[in-house]
Amino acid sequence: MPPTAAVIRGVQKLVLYETRARYFLVGSNNAQTKHRVLKIDRTEPRDLVIIDDKHVYSQQEVRELLGRLDLGNRTKMGQKGSSGLSRAVSAYGIVGFVRFLEGYYIVLITKRRKMADIGGHSIYKIEDTNMIYIPNDSVRVTHPDEARYVRIFQNVDLSSNFYFSYSYDVSHSLQYNLTLLQSWSVCVESESGAAGRQDTFDIFEEEGLPTQVVHGLSHEPYSKYVWNLRLLEKVKEIVHPDWLLYIIHGFCGQSKLLIYGRPVYVTLIARRSSRFAGTRFLKRGANCEGDVANEVETEQIIHDASVMSLSAGSFSSCVQVRGSVPLHWSQDISTMMPKPPIRLDQADPFAHVAALHFDQMMQRFGSPIIILNLVKKREKRKHEKILSEELYRAITNLNQFLPPEHNIEYIAWDMARYTKSKLCNVLDRLSMIAESVVKRTGFFVNRPDFYCHSLRPDERWGDLGGTVTPNGRLQTGVLRTNCVDCLDRTNTAQFMVGKCALAYQLYALGMIDKPKLQFDTDCVRLFEELYEDHGDTLSLQYGGSQLVHRVKTYRKIAPWTQHSKDIMQTLSRYYSNAFSDADRQDAINLFLQVFQPSETKPHLWELPTDFYLHHSNTMTLPHHRHSYTHWWTGGVLTYLPLPFDEAQCEENMKKVSVKRVNRYEESTDIYTEFFKPYELTAFDDTFSISMTNSARDFMPKTVGLDPSPFTVRKPDESAKSVLGSKSSKEEAVLQRKTAASAPPPPTEEQISSSSEDDSEDDREDDASASQRSTPIRLTETSHEDPGPQQRLPAARETYGLNLLASPPDEDILIYHSAPVSVFASDSIYEVCAPEVDVQSRNLFETHVQTARGWVRTLGQEDVLMYREYIRNRYM
Repeated sequence: MPPTAAVIRGVQKLVLYETRARYFLVGSNNAQTKHRVLKIDRTEPRDLVIIDDKHVYSQQEVRELLGRLDLGNRTKMGQKGSSGLSRAVSAYGIVGFVRFLEGYYIVLITKRRKMADIGGHSIYKIEDTNMIYIPNDSVRVTHPDEARYVRIFQNVDLSSNFYFSYSYDVSHSLQYNLTLLQSWSVCVESESGAAGRQDTFDIFEEEGLPTQVVHGLSHEPYSKYVWNLRLLEKVKEIVHPDWLLYIIHGFCGQSKLLIYGRPVYVTLIARRSSRFAGTRFLKRGANCEGDVANEVETEQIIHDASVMSLSAGSFSSCVQVRGSVPLHWSQDISTMMPKPPIRLDQADPFAHVAALHFDQMMQRFGSPIIILNLVKKREKRKHEKILSEELYRAITNLNQFLPPEHNIEYIAWDMARYTKSKLCNVLDRLSMIAESVVKRTGFFVNRPDFYCHSLRPDERWGDLGGTVTPNGRLQTGVLRTNCVDCLDRTNTAQFMVGKCALAYQLYALGMIDKPKLQFDTDCVRLFEELYEDHGDTLSLQYGGSQLVHRVKTYRKIAPWTQHSKDIMQTLSRYYSNAFSDADRQDAINLFLQVFQPSETKPHLWELPTDFYLHHSNTMTLPHHRHSYTHWWTGGVLTYLPLPFDEAQCEENMKKVSVKRVNRYEESTDIYTEFFKPYELTAFDDTFSISMTNSARDFMPKTVGLDPSPFTVRKPDESAKSVLGSKSSKEEAVLQRKTAASAPPPPTEEQISSSSEDDSEDDREDDASASQRSTPIRLTETSHEDPGPQQRLPAARETYGLNLLASPPDEDILIYHSAPVSVFASDSIYEVCAPEVDVQSRNLFETHVQTARGWVRTLGQEDVLMYREYIRNRYM
């Protein structure tokens, strides 16, 4: 965006007025001295028509405009009793516009609460919202499922941990924002800067006082952490940027420290990713674009509150990241187990998904990327260890292609195992890891070294990483922490890293003598409470309960009553995961517009899975302009094109005929209109897709059910299939019975539990496999051994060719006229023999002789080598 976007956004107070034909949304700055007006048409039943004249009105002008609108919309001229313009609602911002199956709704913020202050710029929490239907009742086209979509959408509680700011970009880090502000201040006196100041409001302007230009941070947001981006897409190019208010989801908290009377603000901001977002067991691992589940960026900001200014104040920040293990993995919750088995859904030998994920991180943070993996490494039965092994392989593979100085650093530490040990102090070990991490990545400071660093030097300050600039320090690289859920263990580890960084930040701002903080001090207690609130909030959003294990648990100083609370939180988390996570996931998918309702596709509650909503490239085939849907065909997922026009649909249906399954009857009703000319029948629990134009039509009937050319077939009469005179329906029934009689494949849990006696299991598997592969005897055959000519059908019957006959003269002429080989003689098997040098021959002969017992005479070098070995080994 242009640098003019760095001025504070002006629309902070909104009033919605309504007439029968239009809504008028009047927005003003905080002092209500300058106004803008949006006109929203209510006569369109389905489309959104918004007019923004981009004009800035004074208070007097907007009063006159509203008076004219009131007068012009009365039923009778001069009638004062019934006003034609009524005030509908007051608000503080627009969340967005959304449509389901009827018309559009507008979502407005009607209540807010200030949560933090960063250099005079406030961060607000949404306390209440109002969802208003735009079209008038006279033009409304009703749909029976509209109310259900509204309920699902409102299941996302916007009053719970959604944040915004009018003048500070909460989707970016402080380091990014202050870098932007510095670049803006350089060109603030330019012509473009002057034009930008005229085009945008000043929120601190008061009537009768000269205009004071205060620069805020309103750059293009980082879309990954914006939750209403798609709700504003429809109007982004139409309205002035002052109307656009971007919200984040996560946590925001601020505490105040007094250091010898000097106020210091400690702010914690957590930004939850809007990509691959969801609940605990329904969103695990990563999607095909490298976005991981439960990805949260946590930033701690230290601010000297004695100077409340972004440009003149002293600030420091440090960023950490948490997120699920970037692999294709999941847990099956249908077993109703507290810890369902972990399974890897897709093989990724080249670590493609992990590469995409770490590529995103390097673009945002630079290097080094440090991975702190807290997943268990030693288990009696493989559970979490599966993820540790796969993640280590992925990082090892990726580091082959990175320069050594930019390699991904991997730290694996089994935190749960150390917690159970009485000899190990978990927090001491975490403190050592935190010290090394902060020294590698550094942190952000917007001021150069203070004079106090020369008065009270510390040797650790010189070893600090990051990038030193004339204006201070920059953080380069980031720590990424994960366990299985990224909740309890991860929050404790992030607290310890944050505590270490806090000491360096306070030392950098000249607040303390040395970069070291002790437990049980007021500063650390306050910081610990802030991180516990942060952990509880993130745990409720993803896991459905508060933290089970806290910092006091790992310090082993938790009171005895804490154990009962932990049990209750565990039960609450289990209940939420089992019974309410599916509804919450549907609400998130609808709010983020991952799923957009339409009358031409199944409803959200009819989808058996949302896998294809979050993995966009799984549904794209080489481009024809069709939409694709998936059908289960006997356990294999098949894609069928659903064209938009009936003629194309007819042509496609000549190739594929679909028979629908009973248990998906409701969810597939919407597809029947595309296949009206064709009979859709249902049987059993599988779809049957029969090819009408395929290679089987051109094969002789002796091929039967299995078209493979390597299948041994029975001798039978010509023009008859292997099944004799059985009908096609009987063939299908027999095929299903044969498949049903075969034992099911072993589950992962059975495989992992059978590792004690592999040889016996192998023998049993071989026996069961031989039973499954035994062909069914369908007709009576003679016990005599037929000859080879009768045992196999002739090649002409199978392939339509007589291989014993000589080729025609025309084929021979073509064969001799065109070169078919580059070798000296006409053979595709002829190759040049490899040439072996003399030294290799001698070495090979020496090895052969040694194996036969012919030991050569030892030389002087061999004797000296042997003596050196004996001296080092035994003396």
